[in-house]
Amino acid sequence: MENITETVDSLATVENIEDLQENLDPSVWEEFIKGIPKAALNLGIRIVLIAVVFFLGTRIVKLIMKLINKSLEKVGAEKGVITFIDSFLNIVMYAFLIMILASGFGVDAASILAIFGSATLAIGLALQGSLSNLAGGVVILLMKPFKVGDFIREDSHGNEGRVMEIQIFYTRLTTVDNKEVMIPNGSLANTSIVNMTWLPTRRIDFSIGISYEADLLKAKEIIKREASLIPGKLDKGELSVFVRSLDESQVTLGCRFYVENGAYWDSLWALNENVKLAFDREGVEIPYNKLDVNVLDKRPSGGNNETQGA
Repeated sequence: MENITETVDSLATVENIEDLQENLDPSVWEEFIKGIPKAALNLGIRIVLIAVVFFLGTRIVKLIMKLINKSLEKVGAEKGVITFIDSFLNIVMYAFLIMILASGFGVDAASILAIFGSATLAIGLALQGSLSNLAGGVVILLMKPFKVGDFIREDSHGNEGRVMEIQIFYTRLTTVDNKEVMIPNGSLANTSIVNMTWLPTRRIDFSIGISYEADLLKAKEIIKREASLIPGKLDKGELSVFVRSLDESQVTLGCRFYVENGAYWDSLWALNENVKLAFDREGVEIPYNKLDVNVLDKRPSGGNNETQGA
């Protein structure tokens, strides 16, 4: 029995040696070396084709997006909707292009979809805030609390400015001092928003104080006259001048009237200046904080003792 086992082991050893000799045969290596140029040529051709596909694919994506944007503009879609759709479709199309390029290297489409699904799930769990911003952008486009070109103020951080773009994750504002503010759509969708340009008209609420010694009726007449001369004043609504409050050191007067939305600040600034100049001309005192300093002379009236002794 032991002789039979030794014979089998010796035969197996001989077969392994023969296989090794066959693999080390110079003809096999020569054939392998001869095949390298062909394989390199095939790989180079594949890389060139993939580069051409990538170049053409990017151009096709840009052309498709240009056609979609023009179509949306023709149907009268808002600029915010156009920029949102542009951002979203760009991501989808470039992801599809990457899948096509990966399949060119022999990667199975089912494997790509599985990897893409797993990556999407992992990225979604890691970027929950970004997904909430995406959902916030959809809510903004559907509910339309503002549109591109509106001047808004959000209450969470007090940011305000003119809406320039509504992107897939962020909304871009330009402030009055020419700064750009990027606000997450999720924050905008979950906070109070003041839209200052939604309505075509806006009411000016003007206040000014006069002293208690001033002529109250005269001051009200001056304010009413100057307000009626403001170029942007509208006939809508009544021009009202009233006593707003009786404060400790002044009588506060108020004035309300409507102007065109775009002329709000110019009208308010002009009214401030004109009322001040009119009060100065007609002697209506505007109170302000004053500090009276009284200097007391405590020197003795009879002079000092040395002078009196002399």
